[in-house]
Amino acid sequence: MAAMSGSLPLVPAAARRSGDGQGGGPSVVALGGGHGLSSSLSALRLLTQELTAIVTVADDGGSSGRLRRELGVLPPGDLRMALAALCDDTDWGRTWRDVMQHRFSSRDGVEGSLDGHAMGNLLIVTLWELLGDPVAGLQWAGALLGARGRVLPMASVPLTIEGDILSETAGSLRVTTVSGQAKLAVAADTGNVSNVRLVPADAPACQDALEAVELADWVVLGPGSWYTSVLPHLLLPELRDALCRTSARRCLTMNLSNDTRETLGMSAIDHLNVISRYAPELTVDVVLVDPSVVADRGEFERAVAGMGGRAVFGRVGVSTGKPVHDPLRLATSYNDMFAEI
Repeated sequence: MAAMSGSLPLVPAAARRSGDGQGGGPSVVALGGGHGLSSSLSALRLLTQELTAIVTVADDGGSSGRLRRELGVLPPGDLRMALAALCDDTDWGRTWRDVMQHRFSSRDGVEGSLDGHAMGNLLIVTLWELLGDPVAGLQWAGALLGARGRVLPMASVPLTIEGDILSETAGSLRVTTVSGQAKLAVAADTGNVSNVRLVPADAPACQDALEAVELADWVVLGPGSWYTSVLPHLLLPELRDALCRTSARRCLTMNLSNDTRETLGMSAIDHLNVISRYAPELTVDVVLVDPSVVADRGEFERAVAGMGGRAVFGRVGVSTGKPVHDPLRLATSYNDMFAEI
């Protein structure tokens, strides 16, 4: 992706002024994608100014998928959502967040070329084309929002996630291979997800992301769609190795519901087993979990101990009972966790 003549400088002035590394709070790297990552970022931004989001780049549906196919770029949607979660809590930041999140909708039933596109996706891709550098483009977008932290892609190239769906028909087991994040999420309704992998398997990780993991005080993985937002970070060899080698403390944040489209019939311990299966060398310091999703506390604590860590139980969901994390409750749990260890 070559930069156009007369393009912007690679680092916006606002980022140069604020990028001295002297912010308050621990250095935290949060990994994930979609709404799950937005939840953790909305909480963590209340605790530290040294925050980096590392985002999956396997989305192939909706606006992101169209831009990926038509322009050969990284899918911008999850990156946009992470930026929106980090926007400055001022009229300026909130206004630009709303601009980034605005989605075009054609009128009178006419499906136009902009129908379904998010404005932020188009803006991010524009910056990428001007700068020829995905990281720099995201830095400029973050400066526009006054983002409290930075957003990085997990890989330097678009990724495709593949998985096998195990289903039983007339007493016989059937295995169907599904390619693509959007198709995999839908196919999971018909059976259990198994043998998930990335294509290309040896894709290069984003070097800035690897450096952020290496220098972090804490690494937070999850919550999010377990197979398509959380697990991909452990399927990318360079990133998995960095997560295993880092001297940072590692926290795994569990979802508020076990029965999602991707994990129907799985228990909280089954979720842990998925992590251990694909990254057996990964240890954790803390697993943060809402007690509502754990059937047997003792059994869950033993499973976490087998991963090298301890379970921290906290009511982190919204008061309505919906499986949505409350930013203030989640921030309180993270703050206590950071202080105790």
